[in-house]
Amino acid sequence: MNNELIIQTIKELLGKMNMHWESVELAPDSKDTHPRFLVKSNDSSVLIGANGEHLGALTMVARRMVGKKVGTEISPVKFFIDINGYFENNTKELQMKAQIMAGRARSFKTNMELEPMTPYERMIVHSALEEFPDIKTESTGFGRDRKVVIKYVESGS
Repeated sequence: MNNELIIQTIKELLGKMNMHWESVELAPDSKDTHPRFLVKSNDSSVLIGANGEHLGALTMVARRMVGKKVGTEISPVKFFIDINGYFENNTKELQMKAQIMAGRARSFKTNMELEPMTPYERMIVHSALEEFPDIKTESTGFGRDRKVVIKYVESGS
C-alpha cells in the first residue's frame, strides 16, 4: 500500500477535526507489515485521550477512511498512528511491565494478573514474554474486562 495515501488520509482526518499538526511522516523504524505514522502536534492531549483511547479511535477511523479510498471496508494494511511518541513509549512501558510481572510470577511461583487492556496491548504483553520457556500468558475475561494472566510454569511441566 502507498504510505503517501495513508499520510494524506491522516492529514485529512486531522483537518476535519480542526486539529493542528506540525508533521505527519512514516516512522523511521516502522515495519512494512504494521507501519507506524508519527504525528507531531500541540493538540496531543486531545488526540491521545485518557489511556490512549482517543488515539486508538483515531487510528481506527483513519484505517476505515483508507479502506474506503481503496475500495474495502477497512485498510488492507494495519497501520498505527503515534502522536508525539506516545504509542512507542506506551509499548516500551508495557514490555517492561510485562517483564517485571513475569519476574514476580517466577519469584513467587504464582500467576500474576494484569489490569484490563486493549487487544493491541495484550498482544504486546504476549509477544514480550513468548521467549521465556518458564512463563506462559493467557488472555481471560470478556470485552473491556479482558486481561492477561502471566503464569509461571515449572521446568519439566
